[in-house]
Amino acid sequence: MDWNKLYDRLKARAPALELRREEPMSRHTSFQVGGPAPIMALPKNEDEVQQVLSVAALEFGVKPFFMGRGTNLLVSDAGADLLVIKAYDGLNRLELLPEGEWPGHRTITAGSGVSLARLAGFALECGLTGLEFAQGIPGSVGGGVYMNAGAYGGELGQVISSVSCVSCPSEEDVREYINPQFSYRHSQFQGQDDFILRASFSLKPGDPAEIRAKMDDFSQRRREKQPLEYPSAGSTFKRPTPVDGKPVYAAALIDQCGLKGIAVGGAQVSEKHAGFIVNCGGATCDDIVTLMAQVRERVFRETGVTLEPEVRYLGKEGEQWNF
Repeated sequence: MDWNKLYDRLKARAPALELRREEPMSRHTSFQVGGPAPIMALPKNEDEVQQVLSVAALEFGVKPFFMGRGTNLLVSDAGADLLVIKAYDGLNRLELLPEGEWPGHRTITAGSGVSLARLAGFALECGLTGLEFAQGIPGSVGGGVYMNAGAYGGELGQVISSVSCVSCPSEEDVREYINPQFSYRHSQFQGQDDFILRASFSLKPGDPAEIRAKMDDFSQRRREKQPLEYPSAGSTFKRPTPVDGKPVYAAALIDQCGLKGIAVGGAQVSEKHAGFIVNCGGATCDDIVTLMAQVRERVFRETGVTLEPEVRYLGKEGEQWNF
């Protein structure tokens, strides 16, 4: 792939578009690891997104990689030989829509680059309940929709009424999905070549004092239980399938197997919360992947439960997990 030609064509097609060459992905992931991407595009609006997709896919046959804030992403030390399109900081429109056809509900529309913390705070300002759990999730709306992000019993899929996307290759038509399908840490957008532009959230009016109290409670729990002082990608593994009808939790299994505090290079299973693998300083992607593999092997050997990664992995050629 001639990345110089693609870069020049993108600049000619969209002169105001922010483009970066050989951009270290470590600057864009919460793990703070990852080698360079040959081109990173940071569109500020939906038109720029469509321009990038049109040039990349239709003129060069390039399938881009879409990312939000990088809080659930682990990138190879060798980087990713891909065009990366990052929505975070751009596509940041946030608005409360006029009352619609659903009695007792109001709708907030948020661009995919809006942080979940800002979205939850806006809902509070509007006196709307249903997004309190999202206040402490460090990701963006786009990434949160893609992964069906959640915490403390809440998930974005529970309150999303529609999602608007543009497909790749772009036909320059925006497609709206009404009541899209979600399940635990999964959405119908996984496996689709759609760039999430914005999402609408259907929320109920609530008492602002009660909403604030719930958000403060969740924040306090996070500070007390999670290793927020170290770079990480949040929960490393998904919640396993229930055993004999009883819920099973990855952190409890990892702790049960005596794995708290074990390390590979600069990567460590958090001594504060076994569900987190953290970068204690100088960790590489290989350190983290090796440690994850050791944890999975030990938990399976001692409990028979297979842990599945919640963190997305991006390899040099765009490959995903290969344990």
